[in-house]
Amino acid sequence: MSKINCFDVAKYFLSRVNEEYDERLSNLKLQKLLYYAQGFHLALFNKSLFNEKIEAWEHGPVVPDIYYEYKRYGARGIPTPGNIDFDKYDNKTTELLDEIYDVFGQFSAWKLRNFTHAEPPWIKAMKSKSKVIIKKSMKEYFKKRIK
Repeated sequence: MSKINCFDVAKYFLSRVNEEYDERLSNLKLQKLLYYAQGFHLALFNKSLFNEKIEAWEHGPVVPDIYYEYKRYGARGIPTPGNIDFDKYDNKTTELLDEIYDVFGQFSAWKLRNFTHAEPPWIKAMKSKSKVIIKKSMKEYFKKRIK
């Protein structure tokens, strides 16, 4: 199995959307799902789900690479990708991503934004010069959420 990156995780979440019910993910909501996936992966498996950085922006955690990839959609839903290779994901990863989607995907983008604004990893990073959300900070915080 190859190592996955933030684009693979984003595509996985986008593939979960049921377009029949006109449920598409906005960039804002996708960003929060990526943050929660990374946080819980760090807490459960003691390693990063993807290597790309997450930054604290005005509206919560953002993976800049993903933001710029899907920026053209604005607040609209991002279409389901046609080129997704499900063989990239091992069982433990798909179980985690499905769980994140089932738990957090039910909330609106703005509700998720508000959740992250109350969480220490984002708060600490907003006060820092670099605005990068430190993985150690995420791991410590999400470990407490698991217990």
